[in-house]
Amino acid sequence: MRSIRPSSTVRREGGARRGTSRGPAALALVSALALTATACEGGDDTADGRPSATATASAAGNSKITIPDDLKNRLKEHGIDLDKWKNGAWKNWDRDQWLREAQDFVNPIIQGLWDPDRMRDAEDPDRGVDDNDLSGDQGVTDPTPAPVQAKAVAPKYHASVPEAGKVFFDSPEGTMVCSATVVKDPAHPGKSNLVWTAGHCVHAGKKGGWYRNIAFVPSYNDSGKSVAELQNATREQVAPYGVWWGDWAQTSDQWIEQGGETGGDGASYDFAVIHVTPEEGNGGKSLEETVGSALPVDFDAPAVPKVASLTATGYPAAKPYDGQKLYQCQDKPGRLSLNTTDPTMYRIGCTMTGGSSGGGWVAKGSDGKPALVSNTSIGPVTSGWLAGPRLGKVAEGVYDSVSKKFAGQ
Repeated sequence: MRSIRPSSTVRREGGARRGTSRGPAALALVSALALTATACEGGDDTADGRPSATATASAAGNSKITIPDDLKNRLKEHGIDLDKWKNGAWKNWDRDQWLREAQDFVNPIIQGLWDPDRMRDAEDPDRGVDDNDLSGDQGVTDPTPAPVQAKAVAPKYHASVPEAGKVFFDSPEGTMVCSATVVKDPAHPGKSNLVWTAGHCVHAGKKGGWYRNIAFVPSYNDSGKSVAELQNATREQVAPYGVWWGDWAQTSDQWIEQGGETGGDGASYDFAVIHVTPEEGNGGKSLEETVGSALPVDFDAPAVPKVASLTATGYPAAKPYDGQKLYQCQDKPGRLSLNTTDPTMYRIGCTMTGGSSGGGWVAKGSDGKPALVSNTSIGPVTSGWLAGPRLGKVAEGVYDSVSKKFAGQ
């Protein structure tokens, strides 16, 4: 299975990237769908070089990100000095310095780090596991759905799917990418800065910690340029609504404790919420105001048999796709059970591959209006179907926690 970074049924995809005039050659990894986690190929990214960017947030904090003294002290206990982060210290993935606990998330902005070259996706080595590796599949599972051919979204993407975009981040294996969705914030009606994605797109799960340099780009490559055309694209063309850095991220405790690179471990809880802030001044506008829309999240969606149709959106990067364009699949979901102790997942036929992980699944909510009800978590190496967690009380708790954290700001 392919999976975007740590997710389920994992399969990660990655490949070589072109060098840029601004820095050394990089290897970029695309988190692909994979049974609950992601098995990624490693890349050195800018591991031996220093970003040409300067940090806008440091241990001292600034108007965008203020890091509490207690967190700075905990980071120093791990040997991490945020004053050195801007000089490339974030590339040190020593296990003792990889922050793991929920309260230890930190993500200082490094201006210009995510330039068009760095955001461009890599080729896929096509590594993953097969459908037969569903060893935990016990309980209620419907027959494997027939593949549904993913359809390209017509540019400009913002006109029809303004909430969709990409999440970029750095991992020990290199630069990676997921898909994501702008969602509403109950604490800030009409002014949300919340993004929904997969847990494995922000945290490595039971054998790792928080990823670094997490940023969201809404309507990535909005005009649908080809790979060739993107070689000379400006940052404004690639990211027309800006680059938004995560100043807080939260996933489920279950993902942190159980999430694995293969086999679907933790997939039923493979979701995350990121609170973002613009890299550059945005006139005080929120993400929702900037893109003009945000989806509500339905934590009381109907049981699987009662859902007439789901639409999954994402940027698939594994072959035959190239990660530059937005696609969708629509299908009636079935059930997938990986473990009798975990909630049953939604599963749909879909040919989207790695890179689409974290992308939103939309259905008619309990009020009859479109709402986000799941996100892409895992899929088979051979593609053909995708599975996503059902969003219940645990997911609602993650969402509410992030919303309340920024309620007074």
